This record gives sequence, structure tokens and C-alpha cells, in this order.
Amino acid sequence: MSTDKATLHIEGKEPIELPIRRATLGPDVIEVAPLLKHGYFTYDPGYATTAACESKITYIDGEKGILLHRGYPIEQLAEHSDYLEVCYLLLNGELPTPQQKAEFEDIIRNHTMVNRSVETFFAGFRYDAHPMAMLCGAVGAMSSFYHDSTDIDNPEHRMITAHRLIAKMPTLAAMCYKHYVGQPYMYPNNRLKYAENFLHMMFNTPCETKEINPVVAKAMDLLFLLHADHEQNASTSTVRLAGSTGANPYACIAAGIAALWGPAHGGANQAVLEMLTEIGHEKHIDKYIKKAKDKNDPFRLMGFGHRVYKNFDPRAKIMKETCDRVLAELGKEDDPLFRIAKRLEEIALQDEYFIEKKLYPNVDFYSGIIMKAIGIPTEMFTAIFATGRTVGWIAHWNEMLSAPYRIGRPRQLYTGPAKRDYPVNR
Repeated sequence: MSTDKATLHIEGKEPIELPIRRATLGPDVIEVAPLLKHGYFTYDPGYATTAACESKITYIDGEKGILLHRGYPIEQLAEHSDYLEVCYLLLNGELPTPQQKAEFEDIIRNHTMVNRSVETFFAGFRYDAHPMAMLCGAVGAMSSFYHDSTDIDNPEHRMITAHRLIAKMPTLAAMCYKHYVGQPYMYPNNRLKYAENFLHMMFNTPCETKEINPVVAKAMDLLFLLHADHEQNASTSTVRLAGSTGANPYACIAAGIAALWGPAHGGANQAVLEMLTEIGHEKHIDKYIKKAKDKNDPFRLMGFGHRVYKNFDPRAKIMKETCDRVLAELGKEDDPLFRIAKRLEEIALQDEYFIEKKLYPNVDFYSGIIMKAIGIPTEMFTAIFATGRTVGWIAHWNEMLSAPYRIGRPRQLYTGPAKRDYPVNR
């Protein structure tokens, strides 16, 4: 660690020296822990400028539109890799050899089944329960099945847990869907690849099984890959915070799913489709564009802009190409909803207002369109996001537990009443 110091001057106080920690990429950080002994906290709502941890997993440069997993650009991973190889990379720090990849795929393939008792668990949900409510509950309940491997201080147990979660999440997500639409559950078919297997469990029935379209399967694999990790976002930070208490990994991932459920986080791609439905027709686009530019109008164009990226989201470029391929393959280029989406995309990329404010289409804009084209209902969008993001959550959880850590305990700026006595004779 660097011995460089930053000096903080507070009027009437002795200067305070704060260590500077150097980053491989991105901003260096000033360690503010020494402020406590001087009677100060820092105040940073939303943690916009606070590094809560040190990590070697993912790096984002929002200004330049860069996303790296273990140093590898997302564009190269999307072109040359697949979801399970990226899972291995995120968990282990390096790309696998061909033998390691085959062994990893075999491990995941052999963990796709869930205990039959899980079916009874799902039977307790209302017939129209939201898939995210079911997924959150089902993942939390998984801890009741694996008492033999939940020692969080055991690296082998942590890796077994990672394998189980990556393998079983598509099965659980598909079960959520089947319960939601009232169809019988489909067991995994381990002759299929990861994304193919998920689509098989989603859309096939015991009465009829169909071949999985390879273009659709590739698109689903890319959806998982592009959502695998995204640094210290709200849900990942939630998993780390829950994990810092020593909670079992299934409870931590369930907490991440709950955080992801928020419309400002994982629910954004569902909001895109709801927005397109509200616009209704291409002839209404100009009216809604005016509404979006009016700061006094509550309407907002969903799927444009990003909290981190102030440039084009690198995942969105990949998703755009995939979206075009899927729509062409399924013959849905002329679908009214998709025509609205394409027109909005054209306007956003050419209109000075959107360019000036850097409101480019983001990954949620395209992923929602792809899933809609495949036939996935909007209620399932976030559950699919959670399936892909599981590896990122578990990789960060494992990284935290692999080094000395402290329980998370954010501070506050208290602005309530000062101490006062209870009025006895009121």
C-alpha cells in the first residue's frame, strides 16, 4: 500500500493526515477511517464517492464506456467466450484451460436438479405470485437443504455453494415461471447447454418438447453473460453487507435478489416494455419525446442513460446487435412495439437533447425487447437478470470472505432532536 498521504485542514484543528490507497485502474482513494478518532464521519448519500471495499473482480470506467471482468473487456468476452466460462473467470480470477472448462461445465450440469421438496414449497405460493417474490423465497429456503456445506470459513464449502447456486438458479427461475403461468414444472435436461436448458425448462411441457432455436439460445447466453457482474451496485453491495454478518450464502443471495427487485435497479428492463406499451403507437412518439424533455412532466424515457455510464453502455452495443438478430430470426421486425423501440433508438442517437445529456440506450432497453420477442412475460425479466447476476454476487461474497473483513456498519448524520426529558406531568 502506498505511503502517500492527503492532509485535511479543519479550521481551529490540527491537520489530519489520511493515507492514499492506489488503484490499478480508476481513481485512487483516500482512507477516511482515521477521521473517527478526531470525532468526524464522512457524509456521502448514495455512496457516490465512497469505496466500501477493495475488489479485483470488475472494473468500470463510466466516462469512457469501459467494463472489464478480471481485466478482460466485455466486448471480447461477449465475442469469444460464453456465460459459464465467464462464471469460471469471475470465481477463479483466470480463464479456464479447455480441461478446466469441461470439468466446470460438468459440475454445473450435475447440480441442476433441485430437491423434490422445493415443488411443495412452491405450492404454497398464490397461483399469481410475482416470480421475484417466489425466487427470493426459494433461494433463501435453499439453506435448509444444505447443512453439510454452509461453513463460510471453509473455501471448499464456499465453492460448492457457488456451483450449486449457478446450476440451480435457472431451474428455480423456470419453476417460478411455470407456477406463474400454471404449467407443470420441467426438469432440467443435462444434455443441453446452460442457456438451452433454461429455455427448455421455460417453454417446453411434458406434453410437447421442441428444439431450442440456436439464435435464441445464443441471445439468452449473452443476456446472462452481460449481466454476470457490474461492480459494487446496490444488489452486490447488499450481498456483501449481508455476508459481512456471517449470514449463510443463500440468505445473502436472497437479499441481493430483494435489492435487485427494485424498479430503479433490476426492474428497469420491465419498465422499458411498460413505457413502450404506454406510448402505444409510432404516431405518439413525438408527443412522448416532448414530455420526456419537459422537466415538469413526470414521464421519463426508460432504458436511456445510466447511473455509472456517461458514455454508451458497452453492453448495450452488444445487445443491440443481438436484438436485431433475434427480431430478424423470429420475423418480428414489424411488430408495433418493436417499431416504437427502433424509432426511439434512432431519435436518441440523433437528437441533440439526448446527446448533450448523454442519454444513450442502455442494456435494459435492448434486453427487454429481446425477452419480449422470445415470449418471456415482463414479470420474469428481473428473475432472469437475477439468474445471470448470481455468479457476480457469489464471487464478491467469496472474495470478501477470502480476506480479513469487518461487519458493515454505515454511519449517519443525525439531525433529530437533542436530548430532552420526558414530560412527566403532561
